[in-house]
Amino acid sequence: MSALPNQQETVTLDTFMRGLWEENPVFVMLLGLCPVLAVTNSTMNAIAMGLATLFVLVASSTLVSLLRKMIPKQVRIATYIIIIATFVTIVDYVIQAISLDLYNALGAFIQLIVVNCVILGRAEAYASKQKVGAAIVNAVGMGVGFTIALLCLGTVRELLGAGTILGFQIFSNNFEPWVVMILPPGGFFVLGAWLLLFEYLKQRKEQKLLAAEGATANGS
Repeated sequence: MSALPNQQETVTLDTFMRGLWEENPVFVMLLGLCPVLAVTNSTMNAIAMGLATLFVLVASSTLVSLLRKMIPKQVRIATYIIIIATFVTIVDYVIQAISLDLYNALGAFIQLIVVNCVILGRAEAYASKQKVGAAIVNAVGMGVGFTIALLCLGTVRELLGAGTILGFQIFSNNFEPWVVMILPPGGFFVLGAWLLLFEYLKQRKEQKLLAAEGATANGS
């Protein structure tokens, strides 16, 4: 995890892109893995949880940034939790109103967004130190990165576990679903596979850079 700024940060594209890859909450920092592993047995569940987390992350970071000079240091964590819990309650009622089936599928993990260390961590380490613009852009980047990670797991698990994506049949009727993929162990298998792939790509990139530097040194 790269060092978080202690001074005001100028809003740039990197402020947003950081959460997509360099500080991706799931694939790099390995945060918030409880909902990642629990609800990603389908693409729709992954999208719903990702959007819910994105909303809470952006809304709470915005409010924390606005109130950062008014919140006493002694009660800052408790205050952040109250702020986060308020927006989680809004999300909880909205999802319940939109679809009871989706609400039941996500279960208690909607309420557990309150203790998601991705959200509380951004409030404490970033939003409480930055102006509203930077806090919002960074929160959007982290939220989108989290949602993409959930989609990576949810799509693979639904495709292999049921042969569908968003309920649409992808494989033929002869396909034998991998039932383990829609069970809890499937989340660990798919997450491990994604982490292995990203580590392989990272090492391959580093090897190419070293080879290019070596070729440049020999040429000079």
